[in-house]
Amino acid sequence: MPPGYVPIFIFLGLTILFPVVTLVLARLIRPSAPSFAKLEAYECGIQAASGSRGRYTVRFYIIAILFVIFDVETIFLFPWAVRYKQLGWFGVAEVAVFLAFLVVGYVWAYKKRALEWV
Repeated sequence: MPPGYVPIFIFLGLTILFPVVTLVLARLIRPSAPSFAKLEAYECGIQAASGSRGRYTVRFYIIAILFVIFDVETIFLFPWAVRYKQLGWFGVAEVAVFLAFLVVGYVWAYKKRALEWV
């Protein structure tokens, strides 16, 4: 085995060992006195209205995925902002195309009524 891999395997072993040891120690140290009140779902002091296994509409997931996609897409603007002066007009054109794709995505989602919550 090449000597360059030894630190990687040591780090890998520590990253696996640390959470396992922490969870085992926490299980041994913590008090365990379960009761009905402790195992019941807590909703700000109010009794739970229904079971926790209810179904969500697909619209909730669509809005969540759209949020993640459009939020992550805007992260790609940061490297452009850092290198703005070096890129010149070519960089401006690239960002214009990128933002045009984002706007087209927003318009498509709006026309599909995917952004309406109700």
